[in-house]
Amino acid sequence: MTLVPRARFALTFAACAAALAALAAWSFTAGRFAVPVADVWRALWSAATGSASGLPDTVSAIVLQVRAPRVAAALGVGAALAAAGAAYQNLFRNPLVSPDILGVSAGCALGAGIALLASLPIGVVQLFAFVGGLAAVGLVVAIGTWIGGRDPILTLVLTGVVVGSLCGAGIALVKYLADPYNQLPAITFWLMGSLASASAGEIASLLPAVALALVVLFALAWRVNLLALPEDEARALGVNTRRLRGVVIAAATLATAASVAVSGVIGWVGLVVPHMARLVVGPEFSRLLPAAALFGAAFMLIIDTISRTVAPVEIPPGILTAVIGTPVFIALLARAQRTF
Repeated sequence: MTLVPRARFALTFAACAAALAALAAWSFTAGRFAVPVADVWRALWSAATGSASGLPDTVSAIVLQVRAPRVAAALGVGAALAAAGAAYQNLFRNPLVSPDILGVSAGCALGAGIALLASLPIGVVQLFAFVGGLAAVGLVVAIGTWIGGRDPILTLVLTGVVVGSLCGAGIALVKYLADPYNQLPAITFWLMGSLASASAGEIASLLPAVALALVVLFALAWRVNLLALPEDEARALGVNTRRLRGVVIAAATLATAASVAVSGVIGWVGLVVPHMARLVVGPEFSRLLPAAALFGAAFMLIIDTISRTVAPVEIPPGILTAVIGTPVFIALLARAQRTF
């Protein structure tokens, strides 16, 4: 596949950004309480400038306190998971890798489950989830480094599977010990994933972590491309593959853990969306990364909007990502096989 020329990539990226802005406007207006686009704009402009909007308090509250944090959370979570998925797939040279390959999601889920079992506040639950994800990856890297082996990538992947299974056993134990009337439902619903409780405080913790991770990954984009080469060739080109791999893992894990801490466990975004972006802009990582982040933000925004509008009760977005992601992934896989 030939790489997309710069001019075409710029036009494609601009078109996708415009489509994302239109999706955000649609998400603000959609819901059980429909809000016209003009009212959405007036409410947002009033909040930005401090002027009076002239809207009823109910409308302003819905736009600013309910939908604005939720839209921002969907954009941040989708961008982070998709960018992390693209980074992991390039890092491990495997198109079937997703952000939870190193046990990130399982570690976050275990940390959150422990906090919910102890009946801690939601802010502490998110902190435990974040720390759990980072601890899981730290354990994977430490064990993988200690074991070594001829193929460090395969060692990391296998160690991630083992640590993920261990965290899964811990989650099962937490659910077994939980109060079936109060704690167990909270743990189960958190594991399904949701953006219903998104708030300004959560956005303030999510977006800086995601921005830092994306900046680091983009700064290393040309080096990440070299990781697609065999280990010896990459080293011959002057790349410290071990150090680079550690930095990429740390940045992708930071983005994933911050996202899971806010939204819970939402699968398929980091697996499917990078493939969609790769078909549009090609495999070159400096183009794939921003495209994957943009596509991921749009995908998550669509999923979240559908989850809260399609039924009388809100559907967990993790269910919809699986329902939609499965046929999309099969179609992308079939197209890729015909193309290559």
